[in-house]
Amino acid sequence: MSRILDVKGFEMLDSRGNPTVMSEITLDCGIRSIAFAPSGASTGAREAVELRDGDALRYSGKGVLKAVSNINGPIKDILIGRDPLAQGEIDDLMVGLDGTPDKSDLGANAILSVSLANVKAAAVLIKQPLYMHLASLAGNSSLSMPVPMMNIINGGAHANNNIDIQEFMIQPVSTPNFREAIRMGTEVFHSLRNLLISEGLSTGVGDEGGFAPDLSSNDAALDLISQAVDLAGYKLETDIMLALDCAASEFCRDGVYRMSDDTQVYTAEQLVGYLEKLCVKYPISSIEDGLDEMDWEGWKLLTDRLGDKCQLVGDDLFVTNPSIFSEGISQRIGNAILIKLNQIGTLTETIETINLAQSSGYAAIISHRSGETEDTTISDLAVATGSGQIKTGSLCRSDRVAKYNRLLKIENEMKFEIPYRGTSEFARGR
Repeated sequence: MSRILDVKGFEMLDSRGNPTVMSEITLDCGIRSIAFAPSGASTGAREAVELRDGDALRYSGKGVLKAVSNINGPIKDILIGRDPLAQGEIDDLMVGLDGTPDKSDLGANAILSVSLANVKAAAVLIKQPLYMHLASLAGNSSLSMPVPMMNIINGGAHANNNIDIQEFMIQPVSTPNFREAIRMGTEVFHSLRNLLISEGLSTGVGDEGGFAPDLSSNDAALDLISQAVDLAGYKLETDIMLALDCAASEFCRDGVYRMSDDTQVYTAEQLVGYLEKLCVKYPISSIEDGLDEMDWEGWKLLTDRLGDKCQLVGDDLFVTNPSIFSEGISQRIGNAILIKLNQIGTLTETIETINLAQSSGYAAIISHRSGETEDTTISDLAVATGSGQIKTGSLCRSDRVAKYNRLLKIENEMKFEIPYRGTSEFARGR
């Protein structure tokens, strides 16, 4: 059986032009694989630590040479000669070597890139598509194509505009397969572009490829999307559902929620009421981070009021951490979790969290980060775990489109025999 021959780390760039980590693993049979760590803009306070150099003379302090050095030094030393098929063992070795609860010594960006490079090498070694090997690791035999959550208007920390809600997304739900879902979403995206032009609004895009115009309100963004859906020849709720990422932690200050340059101030109860009204006015299937990550009482209220009507997704709230997530499950907070590999730092822990969600009746949405790369591992992971949903941005920027193209390729490889989750109640968040 082949063993790990070499492990190398490199400082590369992400989609925002900031440094990120790439790892390369070489097996003694000659197989080589690479993987990148992504990076977030609006990050949860309890995420695993993304190790940065802090040297103001390089990349404004955002260099990752320390993380790279950790790959080329202690991580390499502990993994040389290991069996690449023993993914759990390899991840555990790195976590143990780091020795901190938040991976702040070696850096979650260093550990994750090695973890993903290894699983890719292992898949090539056993001559399996990556999604099949990941499915085996997850203990899942029910593969499915995920419903995309397409971010077509950006606000909040992802755009330089005056919209408070961070992501306005569409979910194509009426199509028989993923290929048609992509076509539907793309047509709505271009319809929205034409509409913005006709209204004299900016068609510049944010970090995740969605348009980032200045608008008078969050309702105005939803109204524009609704018009774009109609102009593209589709019907809201029947063909297209809407989804929001409020990223409420970004505008929570001193226990209250300040929106629109501090002109609107909400208590948690008032913000829940506002979200309720949006759900009545628009066909919203999913709300992510509707309240602050530390506002668990507010989350309980939100879940009580909307939990049986809408998918309520914890991102900053749960940070893909099985321990934190278990606490949320025990309190019945939210009904879904966003899965971001770099929030926890290893593939093994990520799969543990996905399995915990699925066994507890929570939805699990596989997600990118706002600072992305050409790495498409999350596409394979979404199919492999049968998660049913994926967030990977808009219908432009190659770092986003690469994930969609990978999913299109998987669906073709499987000759369209993998079910698309669009028409299922689970995918609609109902």
